[in-house]
Amino acid sequence: MSANLLVELLTEELPPKALKLLADAFANGIADGLAARGLAAADAARTVYATPRRLAVKIDGVLERGSDRSETKKLMPSKVAFGADGKASAALLKRLEKEGYPADVKIDGIVERRMDGKDEFAFHTQLLPGQSLQVALQAAIEDSIAQLPIPKVMSYQLADGATTVQFVRPAHGLIALHGETVVPVSVLGLQAGRITQGHRFQGARDIEIATADAYAEALAAHGKVIASFAQRRQDILTQLQQHAAECGATLGAGEDYEPLLDEVNALVETPTVYVGTFEAEYLAVPQECLVLTMRANQKYFPLFDAAGKLTNRFLIVSNMRLNDPKNIVEGNQRVIRPRLADARFFFDTDRKTRLELRVPQLASIVYHNKLGSQLERTERVQILAGNVARAIGADPVLAERAAWLAKADLVTNMVGEFPELQGTMGCYYAQGDGESIDVATAIGGQYRTRVSDESSANLTSLSLYIADRIETLVGIWGIGLKPTGDKDPFGLRRAALGLISAFELLGAAAKAKGDRLGLRLEDLLRQAGELFKPGLLAKTAADEIREFVYERYRNQLASVFDRSAVDAVIALQPPLDEVVPRLNAVLAFGSLPESATLAAANKRIGNILKKTGDAATAINKTLFAEPAERALHEVIEQLRPGAARCFAAGDYAGNLKLLAQTRTAVDAFFNDVMVMAEDPAQRANRIALLRELHGLMNTVADISRLAA
Repeated sequence: MSANLLVELLTEELPPKALKLLADAFANGIADGLAARGLAAADAARTVYATPRRLAVKIDGVLERGSDRSETKKLMPSKVAFGADGKASAALLKRLEKEGYPADVKIDGIVERRMDGKDEFAFHTQLLPGQSLQVALQAAIEDSIAQLPIPKVMSYQLADGATTVQFVRPAHGLIALHGETVVPVSVLGLQAGRITQGHRFQGARDIEIATADAYAEALAAHGKVIASFAQRRQDILTQLQQHAAECGATLGAGEDYEPLLDEVNALVETPTVYVGTFEAEYLAVPQECLVLTMRANQKYFPLFDAAGKLTNRFLIVSNMRLNDPKNIVEGNQRVIRPRLADARFFFDTDRKTRLELRVPQLASIVYHNKLGSQLERTERVQILAGNVARAIGADPVLAERAAWLAKADLVTNMVGEFPELQGTMGCYYAQGDGESIDVATAIGGQYRTRVSDESSANLTSLSLYIADRIETLVGIWGIGLKPTGDKDPFGLRRAALGLISAFELLGAAAKAKGDRLGLRLEDLLRQAGELFKPGLLAKTAADEIREFVYERYRNQLASVFDRSAVDAVIALQPPLDEVVPRLNAVLAFGSLPESATLAAANKRIGNILKKTGDAATAINKTLFAEPAERALHEVIEQLRPGAARCFAAGDYAGNLKLLAQTRTAVDAFFNDVMVMAEDPAQRANRIALLRELHGLMNTVADISRLAA
């Protein structure tokens, strides 16, 4: 007989940021464990419950006992299992004894001989009775708990005063209900029953759960607890949105408040939202400071007007549902005032000292013990920012000024209290000091993961952004701290992707003006390397970083575009700003009927050239013996000028389209001409012709990568 199964573990308050992960792992561990033991379907519906004080799951259609199953084991090779007379060997009998058979067992019907690959083996098939729900659930719960992603394990004593157990928090109750029947399992010193507890203050202390299906309803009705994490989250969000609308405000961008929503959801069982206010005078402080204070420290939801400007109202998610919430609201308003006052004090105090006067203090902050202080790093970035600015047509004076001031806010009170605001506060303080708006904007945007079209007008921002990432890549990589596996403590992968986005943006802007970007990755890597102490960096660092950046680009593009087309472009490692335009051209070329044939021919030519070496030979037209080789040479000479003009103009699609016209001549050449002729001079001449064709065909991309 099957019925729905409920398992609940009642605990002290669980870590809020880990609750959802713990709940899913607990539920899936039990469900998968029962499925593996044949008591539930692998796709059985499972309902996950999670509150600050409980992990629970309901699994549909769980059997009382699993089905009997047969298990076949390969014991040993037949030549070991049987003697020359065909009787069981001592080795076989000893192995069967380990399986529970008596020493004098008759092997007929127990052991069979059959081929497995090229050899014959002895196999033993045994009928295993299905496990009972009690046995299977006991094992499934223990396995699930043992594998939970617990942030920090806590050791505590049980009521007997002698036994010590370990779990994320002390556990106080266990429910295991199969339909209406208690399954007698135990874990963490707890025996399974049907009693749970409601809300600490507003629900019944002890609630008897009649059946597995009655769990959520009983908790809601008698315990004042919304057991479902997802349902409770939606309830909170609905209340937040309703109160925000009543205040004529919004919660801001979803990606900004949703992490807090998940965290608050893990702190309450009966969520109720109330509105709080603070004095409008605090709005003179940059709103990023106030928002961070409210969200990070107090778990409040700040409210914004239609223009995105912070208001002096905020929303409180309480675990108490009261008819008169006056004390709750006033208590939270009293708590937030000192926080806002601290933010105002930090801001006012910081503004008394100009950013430029703080820069020397960076000498006391170690960037890396091998790479020096933040001041030394600032000096390197400043030089690089000026170089980048000159290459992209920006004002090098502004770029160098932005780089010089970029890290100064690290020694301010506000950033000391809220490290997340570095760059943001630098922007505010730079504006307050009367710095150029381009300089202030560059300081504020230096920590972005990517650059977007919004920053394209501010070349000072891009100069600092690129310089900062180049310095990081060269310095950190150069001292041997390259990323390994999933570890990248210095964010070099992120730096590479940010660098790519900047080059893409600059390249698109240059193309729109009919220009070509004069900035090159290899130049920047070389310039950066020269700024460090001689002998400090690995000699191969620049080449390795270049490969690293292009590999990141390859992976990024391959998730969107055809992999073979991406490989064709990245194989040449063209300037970063040209990768996407070339990729679009290769994709267009791939749709032409000539592309497959030419790609295959290009691959064939490449293989020939690899075998014949790199020695270049001038083409001698007098050595042409076949019309096909003469025709191919004429086509190459005819198309070369136009292809060169297209390439020089950045018309990569036009370049490849012209080269598609070589198909007929290429086909005829390989059909009619023996490349590896017996005459050495003729052979060298034909190889030279193919080398010329190969170079012409692969100017935009290595089209051999398009071959199937």
